[in-house]
Amino acid sequence: MIPSQHWAPRSATISSMKLGELASRLGAELRGNAELEITGVKGIEEAGPTEITFVANPKYGGLARKTQAAAVLVEPEFPEITAATLRIKNPYHAFSLALGYFYQPPVYAPGIHPTAVIDPTAEIDEGAHIGAYVVIGPGVKLGPHATLLPHVVLYPDVQAGSNLFAHAHSVVREGCILGDYVTLENGAIVGADGFGFSKNELGHWTKIPQSGPVRLGDRVDVQANACVDRATIGATEIGDGTKIDNLVQVGHGSRVGQNTLLCAQTGLAGSSIVGNNVILAGQTGVAGHCTVGDGVILTAQSAVSHDVPPGKVLSGSPGFDNRVWLRATAIFQRLPDLLKRLDRVEKAVSATKEGQ
Repeated sequence: MIPSQHWAPRSATISSMKLGELASRLGAELRGNAELEITGVKGIEEAGPTEITFVANPKYGGLARKTQAAAVLVEPEFPEITAATLRIKNPYHAFSLALGYFYQPPVYAPGIHPTAVIDPTAEIDEGAHIGAYVVIGPGVKLGPHATLLPHVVLYPDVQAGSNLFAHAHSVVREGCILGDYVTLENGAIVGADGFGFSKNELGHWTKIPQSGPVRLGDRVDVQANACVDRATIGATEIGDGTKIDNLVQVGHGSRVGQNTLLCAQTGLAGSSIVGNNVILAGQTGVAGHCTVGDGVILTAQSAVSHDVPPGKVLSGSPGFDNRVWLRATAIFQRLPDLLKRLDRVEKAVSATKEGQ
């Protein structure tokens, strides 16, 4: 390994860039002054005369006409406005790329902090950065360019591919397997015991051994304080490109497909199956042993206790078709008025009958 004195982080940012150069880097059509000096990226209401912003949703088009920004990233057919425009098919993604030009997180040089505890049987590539008080157990294998920040713990026999980035206080339990370019945010727990208990003859809950690891695919992000539990048997699996938000719970033995989003406070009970390109919005829930098909969207605070066919958009708890849910919620708000009207009708009908 590189000597431990090289463990300190460094950062790299760009202070300014000509608008024409930025357009060229993004592959955008520029309409405006290519010589404008751009110093940063901000939201459409906060951006000033040396900053760029974006419009990805048509409902913010009015703000683009009033913005003080030097330039606005927009779709190709967007109307002309006073500010310069950078026209591109996916302005939101272009915005994220532009943000990366002006801000980059710290880069951590290779090396091992002197307080790190590393078992002699662990295999660590020379390009790794191992921070203060990191603990790496026996049989661990880390691929090239791993970054482990302070207090990260890797239990025995963890395997990780290239470019693992583990933020402070994240933990990977025994035998778990991580692909390439996995990111673990602060406090993320991969491979904790699943919630499995059986009741013995005395009526006491006894722990069921959780023998199966977690397998994370390539480019998986597990955000702060999210938990992906290990399996009772088999494995808990997360597919390539899937992103797991803060405070998400993935129950033991669940399988999640590729490029799926599990948003904040979502919960998957044990043995849930979630397909590819699914979006589970904030505080959604999936009952155990249910299958959610490819391309499904569960809107915020909805829950399902049944299988969901591919492509469906569901809302409510229990979840049902989003279009029906929208109509139902609109009617729900009118129920007090409808009740009053019904009461008047009933009284009128009653009065008519009495007069006959």
